[in-house]
Amino acid sequence: MAQFAVIGLGRFGSTASLELIRLGHQVLGVDAEPKYINRLADRLSYAVIADATDEQALAELDLCRYDAVLVAIGENLEASILCVLHLKNLGVQQLWVKASSKPHHSILSRLGVSRIIHPEEEMGIKVAQALVYPMINQYLFLGHNLYLVEVRVDRHLEGTTLSALLTGTGHEVKTVLVKRQSQLLAPVPDPFVLATDDCLVLAGPLSILKSLAPRLG
Repeated sequence: MAQFAVIGLGRFGSTASLELIRLGHQVLGVDAEPKYINRLADRLSYAVIADATDEQALAELDLCRYDAVLVAIGENLEASILCVLHLKNLGVQQLWVKASSKPHHSILSRLGVSRIIHPEEEMGIKVAQALVYPMINQYLFLGHNLYLVEVRVDRHLEGTTLSALLTGTGHEVKTVLVKRQSQLLAPVPDPFVLATDDCLVLAGPLSILKSLAPRLG
């Protein structure tokens, strides 16, 4: 069980906090607004009313002992930047920060923040991908144009072998595992015959994965 601190309990911060709790971790929620703290106080591990622009207030929270700190302050650019400056001065190493704009991102980069999040932009990309490729349940960008995707096997692929499905990919797409009901199959035996509702986890270049879409849909 890890410990996380989330500063800013608006929609994004509260959602992240509650998901971390659901995953079995401890969460300290911090916000200057009592209404946000009161709304989540009985659902988080700890909840504190504190001004994130006050370095002394942040120092009293001993945030360096947490596995990571997420700064989820919304549109208040000044508050976000001051908070990040204070956290860097206090020696917080694992720092994730929500950016609300490209200038905000640029400033955070100059401050040495390595994990900068754009929730709206990232969700927009996910929605667009889901609209174009509805057969893909989840995907993860691995860098260097490589993706990890989860694909559900539709009824029309029942009885098809996995090797036939991947024909023409030039061995650039790798099958990481197959989930069949409660079973996880890894490595996947060859030949492997697909069944309806199997979940395939595939890895490969985006262009090659896209070429599979007509076969999957």
